[in-house]
Amino acid sequence: MRVIRAVAALNISRTAASRQGARYFSLGYRVAVDSARCPAPQLGNRRQFSATRYVASSAAEAALKQAKDMAAANMTPEAAAARMTPQEAKRLARVRNIGIAAHIDSGKTTVTERILYYTGRTKAIHEVRGRDGVGAKMDSMELERERGITIQSAATFADWTKKENGVDETYHFNLIDTPGHIDFTIEVERAMRVLDGAVMVLCAVSGVQSQTITVDRQMKRYNVPRISFVNKMDRMGSNPFRAVEMINTKLKIPAAAIQIPIGSEKEFEGVVDIIDMKAIRNEGARGMNVKVSKEIPEELKELAQQKRQELIEKLADVDDEIAELFLDEKTPTPQQIKAAIRRATIGLKFTPVLMGSALADKSVQPMLDAVCDYLPNPSDVPNNALDRSKGEEAVQLVPYNSLPFVGLAFKLEENPYGQLTYMRVYQGSLKKGTYLFNTRNDKKVRIPRIVRMHSNEMEDVAEIGAGEICAVFGVDCASGDTFTDGRLPYAMSSMYVPDAVMSLSIKPKKSSDADAFSKAMNRFMREDPTFRLHVDEESEETIISGMGELHLEVYVERLRREYKVDCEVGQPRVAYRETLTQRSDFDFLLRRQSGGPGDYARVVGWIEPNAEHPEQNKFESRVVGGNIPDKYLAACGKGFEEACLKGPQLGHKVIGASMVITDGATHVTDSSDYAFNLATQMAFRKAFETAGGAVLEPLMKTTITAPAEFQGNILMMMNKRGTIVDTEVGADEFSMVADCSLNAMFGFSTHLRAATQGKGEFSMEFSHYAAAPPHLQKELIAKHQKELEAKRTK
Repeated sequence: MRVIRAVAALNISRTAASRQGARYFSLGYRVAVDSARCPAPQLGNRRQFSATRYVASSAAEAALKQAKDMAAANMTPEAAAARMTPQEAKRLARVRNIGIAAHIDSGKTTVTERILYYTGRTKAIHEVRGRDGVGAKMDSMELERERGITIQSAATFADWTKKENGVDETYHFNLIDTPGHIDFTIEVERAMRVLDGAVMVLCAVSGVQSQTITVDRQMKRYNVPRISFVNKMDRMGSNPFRAVEMINTKLKIPAAAIQIPIGSEKEFEGVVDIIDMKAIRNEGARGMNVKVSKEIPEELKELAQQKRQELIEKLADVDDEIAELFLDEKTPTPQQIKAAIRRATIGLKFTPVLMGSALADKSVQPMLDAVCDYLPNPSDVPNNALDRSKGEEAVQLVPYNSLPFVGLAFKLEENPYGQLTYMRVYQGSLKKGTYLFNTRNDKKVRIPRIVRMHSNEMEDVAEIGAGEICAVFGVDCASGDTFTDGRLPYAMSSMYVPDAVMSLSIKPKKSSDADAFSKAMNRFMREDPTFRLHVDEESEETIISGMGELHLEVYVERLRREYKVDCEVGQPRVAYRETLTQRSDFDFLLRRQSGGPGDYARVVGWIEPNAEHPEQNKFESRVVGGNIPDKYLAACGKGFEEACLKGPQLGHKVIGASMVITDGATHVTDSSDYAFNLATQMAFRKAFETAGGAVLEPLMKTTITAPAEFQGNILMMMNKRGTIVDTEVGADEFSMVADCSLNAMFGFSTHLRAATQGKGEFSMEFSHYAAAPPHLQKELIAKHQKELEAKRTK
């Protein structure tokens, strides 16, 4: 407000100065005309004129400087923190924006159900897969309840009361439950983009699994601090300390247990807090009552002391204060240990590991206390925007209600009431009925309704403070758009969107369903950036692309259920690539005359493999003497790019190609950008024939987990499909990592279920492109030529 007043005052002073200057200028002019009769006033007026100008300009400069200083002071985190009221500071300190992320079937949704129950958000616990006819609250989609998997991330909020120094303190959680399947990885990406912290759930038997590594990579990409929760402690073969060791070795992040289990497997009773040296057990219906005792079982005292020492040693490696105490051979107090864990966790140097069993309703509440103790509030995490007025210079945002608004739309969802936009408020506050500006297209939008989400339920609110997550209606935008109140030229970086790896041809069975089909496709593409659609120009088929078989299968099923559109689905299409293996020279002349100006362009050079970057294309000009003008060279570069979009062998993209143009010729009237663009494309295609063209296929990093008794069956299956990279055999199950051709993995889930009596599971993610086997290359090229011939004869 002060800034606005200062700028207003500045404008008034400038206006006054200009008027005053104009008046004195006219006086000076009149006196100059009558200078012979009265010379004295001329000097006086001139002096007065110059003096007034000086005073006015100095006042303007002072006001401008004051406005700039005030604006700068207001925008610094330190100044904002100093001006923050105690109530606002307390509200912010009690906010936690957290996500639950893990490998498939580690128990994320089960953990979330317990959190909602223990915080009082739900009155009953319902299990995954909807065995009781209700299903988990956070799996609101019918498909999710049937399959027992999370497909869409679901947001909710809850309040947790924690005792601190004998006083009850209420913490506000904004919670997002994310999917575990790699096919729905975009849901995890956008959740991690806007969260301040996360709970990484691990299985006590399997420890770190393939998708755990993917989730860890996503957390590191967005600098999200995490605590780890080892779930399923009541399962046979559970070993939490193996899971801790795997976090240290496989995820390369220092970790140490802050609890040890009381009992194991079926005898699991609770945990011992090795920081405060207390035993924690759950009692009563569904483990609602937490019993804390200072009496640790005699057989666990030695283990508790040993693990406490390990925790202190691990903290000494990542925290200076504990390191000093450790070197001085002093024992840190529980408060010092907790403070060090919080510093190291927020600094992304450490993750504390807790343990329990969500399904058995044991030791979930201590994990909620750890979220309050060790994960950051919105002001603890630096969130940066890009200042577009200063060449996208990074600017730190401050979660303070009185500052100008900055928010990020991170997820879209179609709703019976219209488009629902999930938004994270980074700075300022958002009120119902206010106007915001979309920085991508500078459109002004009104916010008619603000809601807090509880899975698929909504609760209307009038205002949302800084650091919170909410959803708004009536805003037409794209995922990743930044919104401001118009006072700041800020934009925020969007999230990482992986490339699609699989395609299917699709069309509605009835032509009358075309409108509903089109509407559904538009909605799915808006909601999910990894779901893409295009029409193939040659076959005129509608092609949908996504992250895997399950991903596309879910969307086809949603079409049938939500839009009542039955579709015919073609064979899955693999995103092949083409490349060249040797150098090929060209000297191509394009000369066409068709009455009036013709087309003339000559290009000379060569194409060769791009050895430096095998998955990128490169265009280079070495023309000397101006034989090809610069404007035509730009057209040559564009022609090369266009030629690479559709390779000569299969019509797929060309990668790893380098084109060098050394010479050429032009015509006075017939040469043009179009002629050189076309000549370059034709030269590339002709040279490609003698450049040793090869077809590349996508290799998928495939991770299979199954009971150890089926190891032989799976080894036989995988030897036919790819190259085995790593095998790890545990007590009861084994895991295998292999690089497999995507083409060989279609329908693999059915074969795996048959080979493991339904007990095996697998996940795939894109690894890299590699040359396809020679027989497959010949088959693919022959098939493509046959399709082209069929089109020509139509």
